[in-house]
Amino acid sequence: MRCLASLALAGALIVPATTQAQARDPTPPLPTVTLPAELNRVLRDYESSWQNKDVPQLTGLFTDDGFVLSNTRAPVRGRPEIAKVYQSAGGGLWLRALGYSVGDSVGYIVGAYGYGAAPPVPDVGKFVLALRRGPGGQWLIAADIDNTNQR
Repeated sequence: MRCLASLALAGALIVPATTQAQARDPTPPLPTVTLPAELNRVLRDYESSWQNKDVPQLTGLFTDDGFVLSNTRAPVRGRPEIAKVYQSAGGGLWLRALGYSVGDSVGYIVGAYGYGAAPPVPDVGKFVLALRRGPGGQWLIAADIDNTNQR
């Protein structure tokens, strides 16, 4: 009996953090929505720039006066400051959309993100990308607001 209790305890210690977080929060994940092509391009370009550690391409997705409002950092504004924040970017980042809306020149995407070699990956956080049309009509990120699902 003691041996079984020890094994059970040991097993609890090696459960991945995402599984433990999901056990504490039984809320099922929201479904992914399909984005219009021009908005989907923003997410896919963000992912590929991050994955390839291409900081110039990543910062090029932002407006000149764009913001990054990350969970664990002070707010930054403007492409030069955004580039500094993203110097350590890289790895398997995957984004999925939960909702969106667009008007004539502004819009947003609400989504979830996760890390891993390939999707599907569990959501570890959520984001809002506030969007503004750039000079050529292309959607640019005016603000990237994100935070983790962990306390």
